[in-house]
Amino acid sequence: MEAADVNTPADDGSPGRAGYRRSAGSPRGEARRRELLALVTEDLAVNGLVDFSLRRAARAAGTTHKVLLYHFDGADDLLTQAIVQLRERRIAKALAAATEGHDRRTLADWVRAVWPILVGEEARVLDQAIGLAMYDPDRHAALGREASQQYLPTLLSVCPRHWSDRRKLEVAEMVLATLRGFLVDARTSGDAEGVAAGFEALARSLEREEAAEEA
Repeated sequence: MEAADVNTPADDGSPGRAGYRRSAGSPRGEARRRELLALVTEDLAVNGLVDFSLRRAARAAGTTHKVLLYHFDGADDLLTQAIVQLRERRIAKALAAATEGHDRRTLADWVRAVWPILVGEEARVLDQAIGLAMYDPDRHAALGREASQQYLPTLLSVCPRHWSDRRKLEVAEMVLATLRGFLVDARTSGDAEGVAAGFEALARSLEREEAAEEA
């Protein structure tokens, strides 16, 4: 990813904060905003963050950058909202994996089922977004912070119901951090065998955790 491409509010000279009048929130305006966001989200899912700009987003949405600035508070706002949409897709798929079949999956079975979703091509842009948050935290901290806020409720929901809230939080945080590490490794190292070995160690640790008596 060339940081300059995504580290510039827009390549058309517009400021990061839009100077155009925003949508007043009418039903028609909100419907149009959702339509534009869906089109930009699809473009990000296919093409990733590299070279993302307000002009590229406008091309993907079949409109002009001025129209986008009417509905969104600049390129950063549009990017963040699109990333949130993609995370919601990932979460929906993860929840479906957790409840697939008649019986509730164990945590170990759930992480095994959800891993192909995490490393799918559509999800690549979400990993790029975390990298962007690390590269420019002053500007893009929300991309990382909001990721945890979106993912944690799902992880908490798949923990055994009889666990204490504290135990659920501890295990959920461990799973979230570990899976993020495996994703970075999978995207950057090319060591598929090593990632698979570490992943199985995580699954075994979850089997032991779930089998243990509640402290």
